[in-house]
Amino acid sequence: MKDFDYEVIVVGSGAGGAMAAYTLTKEGHKVLMLEAGRDYDPKKETPMFKRNGDAPLMGAGNADKNFGYYDATVDGGWTVPNEPYTTGEGSEFLWWRARMLGGRTNHWGRYSLRFSEHDFKGKSRDGLGADWPIEYKDLASWYDKTEEIVGICGVNTGLDDMPDASEGILQPPPKPRVPELLVKAAANKLGIPTVPMRRAVLTRPKDNRAACFYATPCGHGCSIGAAFQTTTSLIPMAKATGRLQVITDAMVKEVNVDDSGKVTAITYIDKKTGSPRRLEARVIILAASACESARILLNSKNEHHPRGLANSSGHVGRNLMDSTGMNLGAMIPGLQGRPIYNEDGHTANHLFIPWWGHKMQEKGELDFPRGYHFEIGSGFREPGAGVPGDLDGYGKPMKDIAKRAYGSYVGLSLRGEMLPNEHSYMEIDENVKDAWGIPVAKFHWKWSEHELKQVEHGLKTAKAILENMGATFTNPLPKAEDAISKGGEIIHEVGSTRMGSSPEDSVTNQWGQTWDCDNLFVMDAGVFASNPHKNCTLTIMTLAMRNSSWLAEQLKQGVL
Repeated sequence: MKDFDYEVIVVGSGAGGAMAAYTLTKEGHKVLMLEAGRDYDPKKETPMFKRNGDAPLMGAGNADKNFGYYDATVDGGWTVPNEPYTTGEGSEFLWWRARMLGGRTNHWGRYSLRFSEHDFKGKSRDGLGADWPIEYKDLASWYDKTEEIVGICGVNTGLDDMPDASEGILQPPPKPRVPELLVKAAANKLGIPTVPMRRAVLTRPKDNRAACFYATPCGHGCSIGAAFQTTTSLIPMAKATGRLQVITDAMVKEVNVDDSGKVTAITYIDKKTGSPRRLEARVIILAASACESARILLNSKNEHHPRGLANSSGHVGRNLMDSTGMNLGAMIPGLQGRPIYNEDGHTANHLFIPWWGHKMQEKGELDFPRGYHFEIGSGFREPGAGVPGDLDGYGKPMKDIAKRAYGSYVGLSLRGEMLPNEHSYMEIDENVKDAWGIPVAKFHWKWSEHELKQVEHGLKTAKAILENMGATFTNPLPKAEDAISKGGEIIHEVGSTRMGSSPEDSVTNQWGQTWDCDNLFVMDAGVFASNPHKNCTLTIMTLAMRNSSWLAEQLKQGVL
């Protein structure tokens, strides 16, 4: 890059990397971005208007396309060609990678819930896990700025689990669907609130992005920019400054140091040629995703950093967490045979059930710490490869049964907080390498009793809500250990390069700056000190904006 005098290298083009690049370029700094995946243009490639009927096997998922034939992760998934990973004995872990410009933001659910004051100081409250070195008040104004740029629809609820945004930040949410209103009525009988979900989907036009027209699945990607992804927003906005250049198909191998142990460069493999390339930089930001950034650090060990770069604490790869997951659903008799109409909306939750149990936990009324929420699956959806369970016969009688059942199923999906434990971590498997000769990640995983008791409570609560809607359960509820998701299955892995107040038990300070190397930063979910039940993407971007703004000032002052 002889013709581009950059100051900062950013590894990764997803939520953290793109926001870091956007913030730094707006502050006047030149940035070079490395992306391990291929170039991707959603305006040209997104199959927005494709239907399952146009796809093989009615669009059903498989090992190559886990979420269906038209899923926006065009290259990647839990299985990536040429990029294996391993697991320890007795462990099962799924590692999602999106090998494409924009990373996981092309695919994510776009649920955008702020972490609350409860989420940053969990250890102070119940003695478990670790506190963040910051509080909610430190991020509140940055959440506003992020939500303003991204475009979030929703409302201020006043609930203790959902901090309010400033006036005028949130766009109006779509109206609730009929099944969601039925869930709300059923949950209210149990004293459980149901409110509009906040999502990174525009309901009003913003800059050059159009408002959602409620017609195609967000999971396909969004060529009009209504459903947020960095490829239609932060990356082109950063490029418009003239201060961002992007290199795709760049698999980072290691971060390099000089004779004194100071970070000076980065080495990547050009996947198209297989050749290694070295780039020097004043500052390096890792935002490759929590486990990929940890993998790079561990593979960058040298005589000055024998345990891995920035790993004097021994915490790189440790404290690995994912969200808990569980699903329970039922056929609701009152929804059978209702008139069929367009119930798409923005194709995900219009309403959801936030965590309502903080006060119960303060009183010691629950046998598990932290919280969870329920996402609602319902409504008239596009038919896929699945077949209703009660079909019998053939011809018109079978069609009548299917039509009567259509839109009558309601599912509640639990997403909950996991606490870090000594059995859940990643390391490097020196015996296995990927196609570019880089040692791969090895995962160890175990849910603790905290998560199992949480899921047990969620199963009972979901059953009570569905029964209030008229559902009948003939079989007993599954055991929590059978119902809980696999590690990594919710794709919310965090914590592997945890931030903290001391270099003895954390990898970075509150700014994402590694304790051991002052010009090396981490700006993905690896820095999370805990994993609240909320989707992590909004907070990744918010931290990246805040921390990159601080970094920009350090660069201007000549501190770095």
